Amino acid sequence: QAQLVESGGGLVQAGGSLRLSCAASGRIFSWDAMGWFRQAPGKEREFVAAISRSGSTTQYADSVKGRFTISRDNAKNTMYLQMNSLKPEDTAVYTCAAKRTFTDSPVRDDYNSWGQGTQVTVSS
Repeated sequence: QAQLVESGGGLVQAGGSLRLSCAASGRIFSWDAMGWFRQAPGKEREFVAAISRSGSTTQYADSVKGRFTISRDNAKNTMYLQMNSLKPEDTAVYTCAAKRTFTDSPVRDDYNSWGQGTQVTVSS
């Protein structure tokens, strides 16, 4: 069975950094556009960042632009989200997603495979 597993969440102080990982198995990772989403209590899930299947192009939500960096290592079947200058507003469950694609373009929506999420809590 295809599986996406997030790790790296935790409790950090505002201004701190954290790196999330998403390990993929049971799929041809290099064929997948990948993305990160987050959902805070009482809020809808929102787009955070996306990366094309080769890693050549990325997209970010305005709220994280300049602070977060999405990357991937296809040899390790792993995607990452480096989060710097964290704010309390970044507190959420972060989930990775994958979608099989046929061009090397990022996907902002319409993902069909999801992980279970990892909690990120930023204290003030």
